[in-house]
Amino acid sequence: MDTKRSTELSRKLLAKQQPGKIKRFRAFIERHRLATILICGVLLIFIGCAAAFYLTYQPPVAQTDHTPIVRKKKTGPTKFYSQLNGIEVADETAVTKPVTAVMIENSPDSRPQSGLKQAEVVYEAIAEGGITRFLCLYQQHKPGLVGPVRSLRMYYVDWLAPYQASVAHVGGSAAALAEIRNGSYRDIDQFFNGGSYWRARDRYAPHNVYTNFEKLDALNATKGYKNSQFSGQARADSTASEQPNATSIDINFSGPLYNTHYDYDKASNSYLRSIGGAASNDREEGRIAPSVVIAMRVDETTVREDGWRQSIVTVGSGTAHVFQNGTVAEATWRKGSRTEPLRFFDANGKEIALNRGQTWIGAVANSGGGVAWH
Repeated sequence: MDTKRSTELSRKLLAKQQPGKIKRFRAFIERHRLATILICGVLLIFIGCAAAFYLTYQPPVAQTDHTPIVRKKKTGPTKFYSQLNGIEVADETAVTKPVTAVMIENSPDSRPQSGLKQAEVVYEAIAEGGITRFLCLYQQHKPGLVGPVRSLRMYYVDWLAPYQASVAHVGGSAAALAEIRNGSYRDIDQFFNGGSYWRARDRYAPHNVYTNFEKLDALNATKGYKNSQFSGQARADSTASEQPNATSIDINFSGPLYNTHYDYDKASNSYLRSIGGAASNDREEGRIAPSVVIAMRVDETTVREDGWRQSIVTVGSGTAHVFQNGTVAEATWRKGSRTEPLRFFDANGKEIALNRGQTWIGAVANSGGGVAWH
């Protein structure tokens, strides 16, 4: 009971005190009306400014953008490669430099020859009587001396035709001359351009006709042979095999004086060439060592033209062996027509990419020739 009575007394006392406090607050406001108005105004201005600041400087709500971001791949400078030997060249103009073919002799009296080491593609085949001869193609490399220059045969015309090349030679077989002079080729025969050739005094005829690229380039320019448009063999960067299976190669063309041997050199990833049991050297540049050696098997016969001439079937297809990186690939060569390029394909029908650098192609008779390696 005492607790209830005490609580009731407290409520009554508080009720009596509240009206007094309210009256005093109202009286204070009345006495200080101007100050109160100023304080309230300042508070309202402060609140308004704070709200405006918040709304003005509130960071924008991020918008969802569903557009995919495309990042451009960084690309380096454009690279250009020779169609003839696959090496990188300075620019697009270098890719279409004119190609020049030169017929170079290979009898023992012509050795050591000049310009063989810098040839970019070499075709080797029997010219007559078991004696082999070279069709050498040049574009990026311009040796200071080339020779001895000899005569042309029909099957060399077949091989050079796809390159849109001019061809330096000293005459040729009747069939070859009839073809090369029909207006479809770039013929720079010594017979009609004697000023671009000379006979060396340290060799006796017919093993002494020489030329150089200062003269050949000038002759090509005079005739308007300013570029060559063609499609070369497929090329790829070379990598020496960790498991080489063909480091010693023998290619038999006809007999001991003309049979060739190659020893694979892993350090340079090239093949040191020998012929007739001796190192095959360029007189000015030293040991010949192509990056790729190819032995293509062909049908060969002897035919009667302006005398007995060698005839080689160059159009069609046949077997081949491609040696590079210390390995050998059994291949098929194909050439659809005289003007179509010679190409090499693996067992699956895919074109074989050849190493960049000098390529040496030997035409080996199906009957009488041979290829061996280990």
